[in-house]
This record gives sequence, structure tokens and C-alpha cells, in this order.
Amino acid sequence: MRYVIIGAGVAGFAAVESIRSVDKTGEIIMVSDDPHGFYSRPGLAYYLTGEIDDKALYSRTKDDYKELNFSFLKERITRIVPEQHKLEIEGKPAIVYDKLLIAVGARAIPLNVPGAKLEGVFKLDHLTDANNILKWAKRGRTAVVVGGGITALELTEALLAHGMNVHYLLRGDRYWSSVLDKRESLVVEGHLQEEGVTLHHHSDLAEIVGKSGRVAGIRTADGHTIKCDMVAYAVGIVPRLDLVQGIGLNVERGILADEHLQTNDPDIFAAGDVAQVYDPLTGHSVLDSLWNPAREQGHVAGLNMAGRKSTYLKSAPFNVTRLAGLTTTIIGAVGRGRDEDVVGIARGDSETWRELPEAIVAQSGLDVNHIRLLIGDKHLIGAVLMGDQKLSFPLQKMIANSADISPIRDSLMQPDAPIADLIADFWMGWRKNIAV
Repeated sequence: MRYVIIGAGVAGFAAVESIRSVDKTGEIIMVSDDPHGFYSRPGLAYYLTGEIDDKALYSRTKDDYKELNFSFLKERITRIVPEQHKLEIEGKPAIVYDKLLIAVGARAIPLNVPGAKLEGVFKLDHLTDANNILKWAKRGRTAVVVGGGITALELTEALLAHGMNVHYLLRGDRYWSSVLDKRESLVVEGHLQEEGVTLHHHSDLAEIVGKSGRVAGIRTADGHTIKCDMVAYAVGIVPRLDLVQGIGLNVERGILADEHLQTNDPDIFAAGDVAQVYDPLTGHSVLDSLWNPAREQGHVAGLNMAGRKSTYLKSAPFNVTRLAGLTTTIIGAVGRGRDEDVVGIARGDSETWRELPEAIVAQSGLDVNHIRLLIGDKHLIGAVLMGDQKLSFPLQKMIANSADISPIRDSLMQPDAPIADLIADFWMGWRKNIAV
């Protein structure tokens, strides 16, 4: 049996591991045109700030690869031919497969403004982008950052770390208003301003101005101009669908896959950012752009490719990130819905079918210790924690397992309720009844 995986991200690598756990002798080939192979893409933010070096992005050793016994080919696939079970490669013989996994991820949506092709305009898709940003970022230079989600904020913090003067353009009246409440947005913005970032609200980028082929400044839609040496953007991501156009696979916003990660072609599977996976719990097929779901999808896809029937069940969205230096956990449905500013933005945001909660309660101590709960009739629907993370794991488990919070719901709803204490006490009793 020959298994071929297109893509060197976490979904593809997880598939290699799960295939090998079932099939000890089958041939596994991973193909990607990313010269850096498998590394932690979420770690790029910390690589950019200088908190880790490039070696720390690689969580697997040569011994790990040797034990998994698979081949990595740095090649660009030009065409998939399902009826012949083969992949055509630029300038090389075709590769024949028995089972194929497409895990090519997503790509950054390009800026669609005049001047977007000038030297000094950057996105953050992969390690090569990060290295290019580091080469360009110089102390004393000025940068403009465009985008409304986590990746834009990561770019802002990275450029600050390299001594740049940073202007941050926000389309709305506050940061990430679709996910954070007003107070949370203001906490993030306050920290950015303390670090020296100049915020521009209600600002749409209209044009990047160049001089001698390089960035020299920007102009906003309302005519405001900013002189700068660099523009970094994160305005959304879209699945990489070029390879699957016209080959007979069912495609909507991503490659449609069932709960076994199988497409309408029984020998082709899809996982990660490129896959639009059926969720049997909701009856919808959804895209997900988080690291952990991609890993879980790759794992399930690999098992099914190797003949071990397995089902992917989408868990409650769970994301730990850093917003302007504040460790922040976002669990479940916390937003008020999708809008044009955050759809698909950056790797930190996960698409979810949000429900309207019965109530929202919040508790704050210092600016860096904040908890917000979205409460349904009997269950917690979502949570945001900023700063102290002691309740992160308990809340994740309670939301994922639909814990019945009826015994404490009225107490949580009281003005100035000690939310953290109530949740901690409830957790101590509830956890005894489940396997955590």
C-alpha cells in the first residue's frame, strides 16, 4: 500500500503518525514545495519577536522521522489525476498512490490595493515570510500593520520587538470586536499604546505609495497619509484549492469531507485548513483554521486511510494565544457572529456555529486578570480568560462536556458575583463525575 500526503503541515504529519500506528510496512510519501518541511506555524509569532530561535520551531528530531519511516519529497505537484491514481510533478516522473491525503492548508488573502506588489509589503504565511520580515525590520524604521485579528497583532508585536515605529490600522472602532467585548478590546489596545503603537480606528487602506519600487508610505480611504518603510498585513486566509479545481472532488469553500475525512472519491482524503469537514453533531460542514483541529483531522484521516474506521468529532473551539502580551484563552462560542473584518482571519480564529447565550457575565480584577462567561439555559457556551489561566482547563472541559451548571447559574448571574470562585468550587465537585 502506498500512501501519499500532499502538504507538510500538522495535519499531514499527524496522518503519517496514525498511518504508521496501523500499517507498519506500507510506503508513506509526503510531498511539499515548502523547503522547511514540518514546523510549528503558531510558533512563528515567537520566532519573529526573538523569543525562540528557528530550531525551536521543529518539534521532531531526525530519530523521530527515522522511526516513522516515510519519505519527504520537496516537489511542486502540478496536477492530481484521480482516475489514474497519480500526481503529476513539475519536471519529474508522476507519483502513483493507493490512498491520498490533501493537506495543503490555506494561504493569506493578498492585499487588493494599488502598490501591494511593492518591495517592503509582507504577509505571514510560513517560515520564509517570517525570515523575509526579519531581514526587512530595522530599528528606527516605520511600519504600518493592516488587519483585524490575531496574526495582525502578532505582526505588530514582532515589529515593535525589533525597534520599529508601528502604526496599526483598524477598520472598526475597536480591536477584534467580533470576538472580544469592549473592555477586552480596550485592555489590548491600552497595552499596545503603552508599548508605543499608534492606533488608527475606522481606517481602511486605500493605497501603498512607493518610491524606486519600495514602500514609502500609505494612504487611507479618508485621505490620511503615513510615511513608512514597510507594510505588513493579515486580512484573512482562504483554503488552497488550486490543485483540486476540475478533478471531480466536491468543493464549496474548502474540499468537502465527511466525518471520516473522506471526500467523494473513496481513495482521496482531506484534512486541515483546506478541508470543509462534516460535523455530525451540528449537521454542517465547516472550515477550521486552528492548529489542534488540523492535527486531530490529520490523525483521523490517517487511521481511515490505513483501514481503521475512525470518526472525527469537532470539539468546542479552544485557542490559547497572546494579545498584546496578555495570555488569552478563548473557548467555545464567544462572539456575536461573523463580520467582514474577521472572517477567516489568521490562525487564531476558529469558525464556529455560534449560539446566542441567555446571559453574559464577567469579572475583572487587575487589567491582566479577567474572565467572561457566556451562559446558556443550563450550560456554559463560551469563555474568555485574560491573564490568570488557572480556570482555563476546567472551563474547557466544562464547555466541551456540556456541564449542567444549573446549581450555580443563579449565583453566577448576581451582580458582582465572584465568578472565578464559583467556577472553581463547582469544578472540584463536577470533575469527580467525569474522566478528565
